[in-house]
Amino acid sequence: MFCGNILVASLILCFAASQVLADEEFVMRELQVNLEKFGNGVVTEEFVEKVEFQQKKDVKYEPTWDSLDSRPLPTWYDEAKFGIFIHWGVFSVPSYVSEWFWNFWQGPTPHADVVNFMKQNYPPEFTYPDFARDFTTEFFDPEDWAEIFEESGAKYIVLTSKHHEGFTNWPSNVSWNWNSMDVGPHRDLVGELANAINKTSIKFGLYHSLFEWFNPLYLNDQAANFSTRKYVTDKTMPELYEIVNNYKPEVVWSDGDSGPVEYWNSTGFLAWLYNESPVKDTVVTNDRWGNGCACHHGGYYTCQDRYNPGKLQNHKWENCMTIDRRSWGYRRDALLDDYLTIEEILRTFTSTISCGGNMLMNVGPTKDGIIAPIFQERLRQMGSWLKVNGEAVYSSKPWRSQNDSLTDGIWYTAKDKAVYAFVLSWPKTNQISLGSPLANDKSNVMMLGLEDNLKWSYLNIEKSDGVRITLPTLPPDKLPCKWAWVLKLTGFD
Repeated sequence: MFCGNILVASLILCFAASQVLADEEFVMRELQVNLEKFGNGVVTEEFVEKVEFQQKKDVKYEPTWDSLDSRPLPTWYDEAKFGIFIHWGVFSVPSYVSEWFWNFWQGPTPHADVVNFMKQNYPPEFTYPDFARDFTTEFFDPEDWAEIFEESGAKYIVLTSKHHEGFTNWPSNVSWNWNSMDVGPHRDLVGELANAINKTSIKFGLYHSLFEWFNPLYLNDQAANFSTRKYVTDKTMPELYEIVNNYKPEVVWSDGDSGPVEYWNSTGFLAWLYNESPVKDTVVTNDRWGNGCACHHGGYYTCQDRYNPGKLQNHKWENCMTIDRRSWGYRRDALLDDYLTIEEILRTFTSTISCGGNMLMNVGPTKDGIIAPIFQERLRQMGSWLKVNGEAVYSSKPWRSQNDSLTDGIWYTAKDKAVYAFVLSWPKTNQISLGSPLANDKSNVMMLGLEDNLKWSYLNIEKSDGVRITLPTLPPDKLPCKWAWVLKLTGFD
């Protein structure tokens, strides 16, 4: 927080000094919210971020990384913390090994297990596109999916509009007979889910693969060392404009960036997205827009799948991870141990948000449109945990210490005037020592979900090396949650 006796007029003059004058009415409105929340003389970083974003809404972004990277990330994304990834496509029909099934069968380096699977179960003349007729989605109920996602506590979802196989989950104008309206479901899957999600408070987002493994246009461009751009101009860019204009996603999650940024014309598309698109003020984008782009350019960084650096980063980032340890698409041959437990998920989640990241947790629906019970269970477990502990998650910020200096398995966030400690393992002694928070005689500790304050003491008589907290002695069914308990610390430095 920024503290001091700051006058309203001074604030307006301060923001007016920048290149673009923020709307005065907006500044006054946000300032009033800030003052009601924190009192006179305190201006929060959240307030400054909102005003700075308002200032830049009318900026014209150029198709260069210097310009595009100067765009502030819309504040909703950092506040959200938790999203759901959905990998769904023709690969959900064989549902064997992973969503890379086609590539593992007929790609440059075939996998013996996939080749043998096809030999043993399908006739020699069977082709991968033949799977599409069995991508039936007859049990797909978008309203039901939306209810499950709401129950999970997720604030945004990202659905595959098209994976590397090239099949589009909407009636693409440039994907004849290889889309969900022409073959298989005969439904606009993207549109149906978008409509259902837009009735909730969840943000709707779309994943889109830039390249396609076996598209002749792409393979020809690749063979020409990307000196030609037939695939980009005739296929992938028209699709990107289609999904943005038709479905207005607030996340555009690009992937499959095998080729230079210049080949994809990524900066040109992003300039349009930020300047002219129907979601120009609210959309967020990731960092997979061409070779060498990941972890360097984009709205937020994903860097690599399951990216979780374990320390604070200078740029907003996302940990995209999947409940199935081996696959993003649904897998019929998965065993129970192949799925992350809720304890493992919460360990990943708390370490992610403590270091300033969001977590995008993936589920893979079946070919007939079912979210498998194991995925539903994990989603609802997350939701039950967030109902108790969401205060420590949504709109939180990293604290000065991401994890505790004394006890392993303790992660921190901060919000308003409180610090939150995530306790991943219940101590056998019923006491926990924290080395990072510095207490004083007015400090207070409570556990989210319980009303009574917890007893605490200094670790030493100098009162300088942290605190020892006594956890409540309650039977398991009386505790506020079953995993990852959260301590709320107020009056600590």
